This record gives sequence, C-alpha cells and structure tokens, in this order.
Amino acid sequence: VQLQASGGGLVQAGGSLRLSCAASGRTFSTFRSYRMGWFRQAPGKERDFVAAISWSDGSTYYANSAKGRFTISRDNAKNTVYLQMNSLKPEDTSVYYCAASRFLASMTSEYDYWGQGTLVTVSS
Repeated sequence: VQLQASGGGLVQAGGSLRLSCAASGRTFSTFRSYRMGWFRQAPGKERDFVAAISWSDGSTYYANSAKGRFTISRDNAKNTVYLQMNSLKPEDTSVYYCAASRFLASMTSEYDYWGQGTLVTVSS
C-alpha cells in the first residue's frame, strides 16, 4: 500500500487547510477493511494521533485536540481520505502524516503503512 499525503502549506492563525491522502497499490476490496488515520509531529516531539476513519462505514475517532476543529472524511471512489482543519492555531504547526491500520486506533504502533508527511505551518 502506498499513501501520498498532500495539501500542507503556510496559513495564518484562524485559517483553514484541507489535507488529502491518496491510497494506492492494493485491491481496494481488500484495503476497504483498513482504517485511515492522521497523525502529526512537531519538531522535537513525538508523533501524535489526530483522527481516524473507517473506509467501510465512515466511523470516526478524534483526538481531544482535534474535536470541533478538524473533520476527517473519505471518498471511496477516489481512494482518498481528507482532513479538514479549521480555526488553525500556531500550535497546530507540524508535519502531518496519514497512515493505514487494521484497527480504528490511535497508537502509531497499530498502523502498518505510512505516507511521507506534509508540512503545515500556522503563523500567528
């Protein structure tokens, strides 16, 4: 499975960005059993869970820091997962990674496949 994250950039505090993660490389009927997650990692810090979604039924799971500001969604026809980020804060500045897991999980160890990351910078 290959995951390609995109959509990062520089945005002012209070602004919005939408990240995309395109999945490829496996028959989707098999990949449909996976769950997709977004993580982020700021310089010098651990990689933290942001949100996850099930391909099959759209079930979602959010970190407390993401609830109310971030929305995860998926487009099965495009094999793409999105992370809509609103009301961005400088502390949201991180490299954002998408990943795939067999579980609707929040721990990095439960994810089998990772994308390359996309940088989000929020200026104050």
